[in-house]
Amino acid sequence: MARRAGGFGEMRRLAVAGLVAGATLVTVLSLARVILALRGGALVAPEEPEAVAPAVVPDSTLLGKGLLLPVQGVSPAALTDTFDDSRAGGARVHHALDILAPRGTPVLAAEAGRVVRLHNGGAGGITVYEVDTASRYGYYYAHLDRYADGLGEGQTVARGQVLGYVGTTGNAPPGTPHLHFAIYEITDPKRPWRGRPIDPFPLWR
Repeated sequence: MARRAGGFGEMRRLAVAGLVAGATLVTVLSLARVILALRGGALVAPEEPEAVAPAVVPDSTLLGKGLLLPVQGVSPAALTDTFDDSRAGGARVHHALDILAPRGTPVLAAEAGRVVRLHNGGAGGITVYEVDTASRYGYYYAHLDRYADGLGEGQTVARGQVLGYVGTTGNAPPGTPHLHFAIYEITDPKRPWRGRPIDPFPLWR
């Protein structure tokens, strides 16, 4: 009888352990689904703009905005079109304009808009995502040395307002300070970092 009772107790302990393990697994899977759902939504942004449509040159709407060249003191004649250059050993297209300037040169808002994201890390280093007042176009400023004092997410900015300063953060060559500047037409307002890449170079030529 004692042997049977001991066997029954062992079976009961195994059953309880199995139930606990099953409940834990369900909880983990549920959390995983929540995380995946969030990653599919607007809450998780990539480090750099996502190209979800073919690249284009600026249309008449963008040309008519009279965008400010976003690095103080740089002449349009000094620009070189780097939009179609290959990066990462040919694994991707640059889809941006590199504007060379001395470290610490003020970086200016190309037009009035709103700061939707500040990010520090990854290939872009210290970066700013800005959208225009209609949330149609996004502007990405990367490799900054630092942000302007008081700059914050959700803040409205004026055309020409200082956003930060030219640097070499991220994967920029340490001896070549520059602003990595990208423009894209937003395809989903809930994801203002995604869209159609636009070559900025023709805007100032």
